Amino acid sequence: MTLAATLSLYVARVFSLHMMAMLSALTGLSGLFDFIELLRRAASRPDVGFPVIASIALMRLPWLAMQILPFAVLLGGIMAFWRLTRSSELIVARASGISVWQFLAAPVLCAMALGAFATTVLSPVSAAMRAEAERLDSAYLKAGGGPLALNGGQLWLRQSDTGLDPKGVAILHASGVSVKDSQLTAGSTSVFRLDGQDHLLERIEAGRTTLEPGAWRLEQARAILPDRLPDAASTRSLPTSMTVNRVQDSFAPPDTLSFWSLPGFISLLEHSGFTAVRHRLHFQSLLALPLLAGTMVLLAACFSMRPSRRGGVAQMIGSGVLAGFALFVVSKIAEEFGQSGALPPVLAAWAPAGSGLLLSLALLLHLEDG
Repeated sequence: MTLAATLSLYVARVFSLHMMAMLSALTGLSGLFDFIELLRRAASRPDVGFPVIASIALMRLPWLAMQILPFAVLLGGIMAFWRLTRSSELIVARASGISVWQFLAAPVLCAMALGAFATTVLSPVSAAMRAEAERLDSAYLKAGGGPLALNGGQLWLRQSDTGLDPKGVAILHASGVSVKDSQLTAGSTSVFRLDGQDHLLERIEAGRTTLEPGAWRLEQARAILPDRLPDAASTRSLPTSMTVNRVQDSFAPPDTLSFWSLPGFISLLEHSGFTAVRHRLHFQSLLALPLLAGTMVLLAACFSMRPSRRGGVAQMIGSGVLAGFALFVVSKIAEEFGQSGALPPVLAAWAPAGSGLLLSLALLLHLEDG
């Protein structure tokens, strides 16, 4: 048992060094390509200086590391196990009676611990830096006005409304929405106020709307009630719990939100009438990251522990890379199905990691006991 524990720690150390080296190399390479792309986009904007471009590229690095992490674990594991096999260390260990499951336990735990660290610690840092990078990108490089502009400048919002009914709701549709100096304004706006049984109580048509602290300010507003003529135009106020940041975040990419703030924000989105499918899928993907990292270790072991004297080492390593790429394609397809609503977010996030784990276990069982 002492020999197995010592060997496991040694294998874990070699694996961790190769994994971190691969993660650093891949992140640096991806960051370099991202930096070159930013320079290309800034070529037509002479007012954008080098410090701004460098700041955007640096603030995207943690997010890039999060995206690359599973592949860094796979490639680092392949390199580490291939080196240990080439030096006959793993061959001698297996010949002495140590099972493959014993010396793989420590690397799997290391990879899962790294995945948990990325989810709980790196994700909030990555989200904050990615949000700031997106803000700088929108301010200096993009011609549009941010995520609301990408939505056609329109806003649909559902919120609670106790003004006419204790259990009532208000559905707001605004066009020409823009955000400037942390103030949200809109042009033509329609507000439908419903009771607890979804019966229409009042409709408000406003010419201009402004989101103020704690309320929507409706200017040139006319109230239309059943069996009544429209009221004279006036300025009205509709209480709300929404803020400018919350409205912007609802259209921003989910990976600009911290892992710890996602559950509360998902609840807020659904309460306000926004769709939270993307945010639920991203949250479940972060939860599944430790399992995916552990799966990549087992997948790397399947394709890198063949003795070099048998030949075909390059073919097996290439097969491992292709298997990892196939798993990536499956995860992206599942993500698209999840965002479209064809698959539940939990299934779309966990199915690729679970299927990869089952495949890896089957291959290892065949190599070890078959």
